[in-house]
Amino acid sequence: MSIEVLAAGPMLTIQDGGRKGLRCFGVSNAGPMDGPAMSLANALCGNSPEAAALEFASTGGHFSTTRPVRFAVTGGDCDIHIADRRVLPGESHRLNPGETLKIGAMRDTVWGYIAFSGGISVPPALGSRATHLRSGLGGLEGRALRTGDILPLDEDEAADRCLRTASHLPANVGGPIRIVLGPQDNYFAPETIASLTETEFTVTPQRDRMAMVLGGAELPAARGHDIVSDATVPGSIQVPGSCQPIVLMAESQTTGGYPKIATVISADLPRLAQMPIGRRFRFAVVSRDEGETIWLAHTRALRAALADLQVKPEGLLTSEYLLSCNLIGGIFAPEERGAE
Repeated sequence: MSIEVLAAGPMLTIQDGGRKGLRCFGVSNAGPMDGPAMSLANALCGNSPEAAALEFASTGGHFSTTRPVRFAVTGGDCDIHIADRRVLPGESHRLNPGETLKIGAMRDTVWGYIAFSGGISVPPALGSRATHLRSGLGGLEGRALRTGDILPLDEDEAADRCLRTASHLPANVGGPIRIVLGPQDNYFAPETIASLTETEFTVTPQRDRMAMVLGGAELPAARGHDIVSDATVPGSIQVPGSCQPIVLMAESQTTGGYPKIATVISADLPRLAQMPIGRRFRFAVVSRDEGETIWLAHTRALRAALADLQVKPEGLLTSEYLLSCNLIGGIFAPEERGAE
């Protein structure tokens, strides 16, 4: 019972909920860049939200299976084909032995997720199957997946049904990326702190699972760009001597020696991670208590969205199902067209 990688997309890795509680020992969390999207993919397949699935950057790849499975692709819009049949993201579908699953390029997002019913069952490392590319830990030999890799699957114990989303995930809201100042915001002059919210930042090509470098403004540190190394977390905004802010991501190091002007709140970090190169955005400062309140609301909304999944009709599509898909793209009056 396995999945074979027939063609691997960029940075295709095995991820689960990540390693928790080990940062004090120098072990990074790893896990998904967009946690809600991976949780949705798993839920659509009847898996637990933190089951091991596949994460890819930009383009998914091609896959086959040795047993009938259900799969789901999330993270954004993309072309998905089973043989010559096109299927939709945000829903689970059936893949049978002898069929080839092809997943194309993401549109307007970066990170995509592929879950298979039962979940991927490579051996855990330090309590997690998540791949940490920088240290070569977890996943399959600690590396990105390659063409020809065989991925074992766990037993599928969920109900044999396909599901679809009924509501949007909380991470899909727009607006500025919210941050909490500190812990070294006192290293920066007041006008530099003010520029955090007055400036439009840009996502640069310098990005990976460890961090992303922002353009659009320089943030000079009046007290210098070197500190005694202290703890970092995903979302920390470090400012090195280049004065270009660096936002730490899922594979971030656990300590750092650059001052951290602010921290992206956990609820908004997946949205920032999904911004394509060249995207412009602004920051907005919130208090620590506001950040915690936003996170609790975000968590409740995610749980509600995952609990609201609906069984997807299979075979002959009913009019009720088609109407629920909101397929209408525009309305015109025939009599007005006839008068042209």
